[in-house]
Amino acid sequence: MASLHALIIDDDAYSIHVMERLLDQEDISYTAVADPTRLEEVLQTLDKIDIVFLDLEMPKLDGYEVFAILKKHIEAEVPIVACTVHTAEIHNTRRHGFFSFVGRC
Repeated sequence: MASLHALIIDDDAYSIHVMERLLDQEDISYTAVADPTRLEEVLQTLDKIDIVFLDLEMPKLDGYEVFAILKKHIEAEVPIVACTVHTAEIHNTRRHGFFSFVGRC
């Protein structure tokens, strides 16, 4: 059984797949959420979240809106990592309080 659990929030199936494979290699369990409007429902089912990987550009709710929802529902020390192709967003994520930033191609 994995000792760490990640939450992946991304509307792109391929991006979720890549993150799942990386987490599998590290023996980290995960829950993926493709529709951010379902986030609060999913959060109620999770006992533990050790890290969040959050896409910034999604339909319906953007990553900054989802970040605000997460901050209401998870422990303050849980790192939230912004994931986006828009590397210029790194400064905005810092201002919003994200733990880290991953730029992807």
